Amino acid sequence: MCGIVAYVGSRRAYPILIKGLQRLEYRGYDSAGIALITDDNNSIVTYKQAGKVSDLLEFIGDNDTNGSIGIGHTRWATHGPPNQINSHPHSSSDGSFSLIHNGIIENYSSLKKALQEKGYVFKSDTDSEVLMFLIEDVYKNTSSNNVSNLDEVNKLYRAIRIALNEVVGAYAIVVIDKNNSEEFYAARKGSPLVIGIGNNEYFVASDASPIIEYTDKVIYLKDGEVARLNKNQEVEIKTIDNKKKSPYIQKLEQSIESIEKGGYDHFMLKEIFEQPKSIIDTLRGRINPKTNDIVLGGVKDYESKIINADRLIIIACGTSWHAGLIGEYLIEDLARINVEVEYASEFRYKNPIITNKDIVIAISQSGETADTLAALEIAKESGALTLGICNVVGSSITRTTSGGTYTHAGPEIGVASTKAFTTQVTVLLLFALRFSQLKKTVDRENYSFLIKELNSVPERIETILKLNDSIEEIAAKFKDASNFLYLGRGVNFPIALEGALKLKEISYIHAEGYPAAEMKHGPIALIDEEMPIVVIATRKDNYEKVVSNIQEVKARGGKLIAIVTEGDIEVKSIADYCIEIPKCFREITPLLSIIPLQLLSYHIALMRSCNVDQPRNLAKSVTVE
Repeated sequence: MCGIVAYVGSRRAYPILIKGLQRLEYRGYDSAGIALITDDNNSIVTYKQAGKVSDLLEFIGDNDTNGSIGIGHTRWATHGPPNQINSHPHSSSDGSFSLIHNGIIENYSSLKKALQEKGYVFKSDTDSEVLMFLIEDVYKNTSSNNVSNLDEVNKLYRAIRIALNEVVGAYAIVVIDKNNSEEFYAARKGSPLVIGIGNNEYFVASDASPIIEYTDKVIYLKDGEVARLNKNQEVEIKTIDNKKKSPYIQKLEQSIESIEKGGYDHFMLKEIFEQPKSIIDTLRGRINPKTNDIVLGGVKDYESKIINADRLIIIACGTSWHAGLIGEYLIEDLARINVEVEYASEFRYKNPIITNKDIVIAISQSGETADTLAALEIAKESGALTLGICNVVGSSITRTTSGGTYTHAGPEIGVASTKAFTTQVTVLLLFALRFSQLKKTVDRENYSFLIKELNSVPERIETILKLNDSIEEIAAKFKDASNFLYLGRGVNFPIALEGALKLKEISYIHAEGYPAAEMKHGPIALIDEEMPIVVIATRKDNYEKVVSNIQEVKARGGKLIAIVTEGDIEVKSIADYCIEIPKCFREITPLLSIIPLQLLSYHIALMRSCNVDQPRNLAKSVTVE
């Protein structure tokens, strides 16, 4: 949820930290702060401010920012309002240590009470300050005499490890010591942390985006691991129960260009226009061009078990849940496998019935969504095979599940998901087609047609993107609306949900998605001359019935925006505005019909002066429950 960055080496730390925070700001932008160990007197200087990183920069001004070691943080508030006091970093009571934290400490209340009884005085409302004082307390009160491992001579390293054994919850932390300007300490559980290895220097961040400019060698810290990073030494990693670990160094495949706007005004617009490429990348190497056979490497070993499973359970949150709903339609229709889709955030609390004959598939862009990870643990404890669909290599879901499939959307910086969604749907369609092939539930001719259609999707999206200017004109007509209703049927009902979500997320207009047939069972009461209705009315999905729904809307004065198939005449004669998408098979329509809705939301949000990349109260990766 929050973004953290740290540096130790021979360079000046401040510019690295600030640039890193700017790249991580999509993770939280309620407040920001940095702490540096100064070169002159080995003290920690801290600057923090409510608001965005730009507010922090203005606050720092010309103040002293020397030093070659430091930590930085951009916050998404959980405990305590977003103000300067609650901003990170947090200092120990004597000013010797400073800490940044991403995650949530569930037992902070009991820990805080115990620390207060010992005389610690809290300045903030955060659970993170509790963790700082806990580490300080262990540091002060643990002597080498009661440490079993006699070679564990670094007292702070030991104190962090021991303190984390008392913590319930999720954390990614970095701690610096004013008396040691050559090293810092990093630990994680349930929140992501990446270590970048340079030449006598180390970088730490919530994801790779602040690191790729400086090195392509990274370590993805695992749950329960604590790293000591000394610029003059090799990485040292231990578990919180004091077991040494050998770090696994990976080559970072991202490029600096992938995390920059590339001439676009906003990351969201860039990512909308990147969808043809991201789908090509997701398809690459997975369809044999000679035989049309689909190969999903991370699933291949489990195909027999999937075929014989009682059911597939898809768990996800937000946009990923909408992708899961589309997956349900596709897998049940094409592969004839029973599918259930659950909100991950509710799954663990409903006492679900799961057996070893079930397959649980987790969908998450980041692979770090706390609710989804918690639901996965329930599934694993019940004996189900777990698979993942996510975009980030080395993420928690990829390490938790037995197998799965990566999307290849590339870094998605805009908080409102676009290309991650379409690549998730692409993977789910590949999955459905693969198992239709194995089960012979689709004849060879139709299967070949579907493969051809899927391969043509990037080109067809390019065609839709050329309508950007006309969609902007439609957006101008409805930018002042207070409510929207989105309608779809069949496989396009989840697209109605996703279109409504996009509008809500970035324009702050209330919007609801409904199955078109359900409109007359309640929502029709809302329709009047002030209510815009967005209808997905493509030829291949219950077209005649959708036309009837459109007539019902029109009869009550609603303003209609219709997504129609190229060449449509009937809906065009009724709707106020139409946006055409290329002709395609029904199974392909979600990948096309969502594009105009993404653009519509984007332009409406811009016209309302909303921050499309960093909408209020939202963060990209929800790592708290």
